[in-house]
Amino acid sequence: MIRVHLIEADGRRRTVEGRPGRSLMRTAVDAGVDGIAADCGGCLTCATCHVIIDGAWAERLPPPTADELAMLEMTAAPRMPTSRLSCQLVLDAELDGLVVQLPATQY
Repeated sequence: MIRVHLIEADGRRRTVEGRPGRSLMRTAVDAGVDGIAADCGGCLTCATCHVIIDGAWAERLPPPTADELAMLEMTAAPRMPTSRLSCQLVLDAELDGLVVQLPATQY
């Protein structure tokens, strides 16, 4: 299992575990994380699974696609330099311990 540490907007920290090959969005939704709405279910059409990657982890992720970058322009909370859509982040062993911050809102 791959552990991901989610920091909520109020500073609370929650750790979820996911399987390799599964998206961070699906892992968080299955764990009942309220801070990720995931309205489109991972189809890259809503930007309600916005997360902010901890700077120490940002370089370890593959770069966002043009479609992801376009959707990041529509996030409800301000986009940050390390903002990503969690539906586009596929968990693997290299991401064990990943730290992400959840924005204050997805709407």
